[in-house]
Amino acid sequence: MAGVVGRGLPAMGRPALLLLVMCAAGAQGLYFHIGETEKRCFIEEIPDETMVIGNYRTQMWDKQKEVFLPSTPGLGMHVEVKDPDGKVVLSRQYGSEGRFTFTSHTPGEHQICLHSNSTRMALFAGGKLRVHLDIQVGEHANNYPEIAAKDKLTELQLRARQLLDQVEQIQKEQDYQRYREERFRLTSESTNQRVLWWSIAQTVILILTGIWQMRHLKSFFEAKKLV
Repeated sequence: MAGVVGRGLPAMGRPALLLLVMCAAGAQGLYFHIGETEKRCFIEEIPDETMVIGNYRTQMWDKQKEVFLPSTPGLGMHVEVKDPDGKVVLSRQYGSEGRFTFTSHTPGEHQICLHSNSTRMALFAGGKLRVHLDIQVGEHANNYPEIAAKDKLTELQLRARQLLDQVEQIQKEQDYQRYREERFRLTSESTNQRVLWWSIAQTVILILTGIWQMRHLKSFFEAKKLV
């Protein structure tokens, strides 16, 4: 849909639309359902040295009332985060509602997994759980009202702080895109080189096979005294 809108905008408006999309991509909210032993994972592409904050809230399904309860006391969620190299960045048990925070040190796809402690809660056995999850990346993870109150910033100073954080995040996104392009280029060059060597190997094999067949036919004809 964004591409269709972008084609209808004037040339001056497209950079503004791109900036708006990049800023809006820093936060996402969703909810999903999991079973008592189910583990749900999400992939988030994050630049390096970027703060990520995740807020979640759980609701347990009431079989008798056939509704999701507003709160689930006693139910906990385990959050595990792995970086692109498979190293565990965060692994911690939280309550039924909470917030987890981590900072990326390696650019790339981070895996965020959540599962409940249903084995320790008999009421949830065989049930269904709804999890509301909101992941905020970069400057979207900053609580600017709290920052303004703590540093005693005016509205203008706070706006300037937000713009600086947005510029810094955009710079990180650009660096990450260059990093991805570099990896893609290296992969393409490696693939092309392998294809080239495979083609050369096939050509050599065909030449050697042809030479062997010619010598074999020559020996056959000489043995039959046809030449």
